[in-house]
Amino acid sequence: MPAERQKEILERIRKDGRVLATDLAREFSTSEDTIRRALRDLAAQGLCARVYGGALAISPASGTLLQRRREAVDRKLALGQKLAAIIQPGQFVFIDAGSTNLAAARSLPQSFGLTVATHDPTIASVLAERTDLTLVTIGGQVNPLIGAAVDGRALRQVLELRPDLLLLGICAIDADDGLAAFQSEDAQMKSALIERSGSAAIAVLNEKLSTSAPFQVATVDLISDLVVEEDAPEQVMLGFESRGIRVHRAKSPSPKSIGNPTPIMA
Repeated sequence: MPAERQKEILERIRKDGRVLATDLAREFSTSEDTIRRALRDLAAQGLCARVYGGALAISPASGTLLQRRREAVDRKLALGQKLAAIIQPGQFVFIDAGSTNLAAARSLPQSFGLTVATHDPTIASVLAERTDLTLVTIGGQVNPLIGAAVDGRALRQVLELRPDLLLLGICAIDADDGLAAFQSEDAQMKSALIERSGSAAIAVLNEKLSTSAPFQVATVDLISDLVVEEDAPEQVMLGFESRGIRVHRAKSPSPKSIGNPTPIMA
């Protein structure tokens, strides 16, 4: 039955992230046209995103700012520490909004002579008392869903910067479909930051891999480094490595730390 087939397809999308119409047609012993209709129906309900040849899961990173900061705290801490380890002495680093990037800000190396810019007031507050780096804050109206200034005023200030390295926060990432965000202004800001930066690095939870969001940011070819969890799927990582992206695996947090998470709060 079509309804049962759609349900099974949706479960496969949620499990695997990316699905191909050819594979699903073979598995369900039906035509690719039938599968494409099912995918269109699911996409119309906002349950997946149609892409060339198949569909992607919708990223789970669409909750409120407070929800995102309370989720997977120890896993984000491990990612943030690995992300901070990419930074080199003397660099000008822009830190984009996001709870994983907040963990990276807390893990910035000492006495590296860094200049750090951010439009996220929480990240700025973490770095404000450090005397071993220069902090540049980007002003503007803070979007409460994003936790950072992404309006026109902030964008104009960002266009005046040329960071050596961008620590980019991202809602969804797929090797073929690229980087995406849930807010239009946020996507525009991220695109501008990538364009102005010498290189860009992303740290991402497994749940965001092979997923999509409504607003396109950039292709993955513009990313130099990708930090993932220790158990990130090898086949998915090969898709990024084949595009010349350096993949770094963060060590998984110990079971003890998972049971006693430390909230990432300001």
